[in-house]
Amino acid sequence: MKRRLAADAGAIQAQLDLVLGLFPPGPVTEGMGYATRGGKRIRGFLVMESARLHGVDAAAALWPACAIEALHAYSLVHDDLPAMDDDDLRRGQPTVHVRWDEATAVLVGDALQSLAFELVSDPQTGLGADVRAELTHTLARAAGGQGMVLGQARDIAAESAETPLTLDEIITLQEGKTGALIEWSATAGARMGRADPAPLLAYARALGLAFQIQDDVIDVTGDAAQVGKAVGKDAAAGKATFVSLLGLEGAKTRAATLVEIACDALSVYEARADGLRELARFVISRQS
Repeated sequence: MKRRLAADAGAIQAQLDLVLGLFPPGPVTEGMGYATRGGKRIRGFLVMESARLHGVDAAAALWPACAIEALHAYSLVHDDLPAMDDDDLRRGQPTVHVRWDEATAVLVGDALQSLAFELVSDPQTGLGADVRAELTHTLARAAGGQGMVLGQARDIAAESAETPLTLDEIITLQEGKTGALIEWSATAGARMGRADPAPLLAYARALGLAFQIQDDVIDVTGDAAQVGKAVGKDAAAGKATFVSLLGLEGAKTRAATLVEIACDALSVYEARADGLRELARFVISRQS
C-alpha cells in the first residue's frame, strides 16, 4: 500500500505541475504550485485505489485525484489565514499568507478551488459526460455549505461558544469538515465505474472519523517539527476535541474501533480491497 501511495502521490504531483505550468506566471500561480506540493495525498490515493478496485483506467482516475488534492489544498490555504486558524506553518513550510500576503493567499485558494472543478469535469479524463457531471456535482456538495464549509463554520462557531461541544456535536462537525471530502474521494472510483458506492461510503464515514480522531491525538502528543505545523493549539484554546472528551487512550480505542468498522464495510470486495484496509490502519498510526 505504501508503495502505491507514494507512486500515486508522484503521479498526482507531476500532473498538477503539468497543468499549472500552463498558467500565466505570477504570485497566484506560484502560490498554487507552492500550496499543492507535499502532503500524504491520502484523498488522491483514495480516488486512485477505489478506481483500481472498479477497473477504471489510472489515466482517467488521475484527473479527479488531482481535483480533490487541489480542493484540499485550497481548504488548507484558507484555513491557515489569520481570520480562520491563523497558522504560520503548513507541511513544515511557511503558510501561503506568510510566504506572500493575505490577499494573495485568498486568491490562491480561490484559484485552486476553481482548478478542482476544471480538472474533474475536463473531457480529457476520457470519462463519459454523465460520469463527469456526477463527480462534479457530488464534489460541489461535499465541498460547500452542506459539507466541508459547513463543518468549518461550525468549528469557528465552537471556538466562541459559551458551552463546549458534546461528543455527538463534534462528530457532526467533523463529518463535514474532514469527512465530506474523504467520502467523495473513496466513492469516486465506484462512480467512475458505475457501481454501487454504498460499501465505500460506509468505509469512508468510519475512516474520516478515525482520521480526525488521530489528528486530535497528534495535536496532543505530536512534535511540531515532525508534524510540520503548530500543535497543542486546541488544548490551549480550551476547545472540545475527541481527546478532551474521551481521554487520550479512549480516543485511540475509538479510532481503532472505527478502523475495524471501515475494514468490515469492504467485505464485499474481499482481498481486492486490502490496499484500502491498509490505508485505514495507516491513518491511525501516522504521526503527522
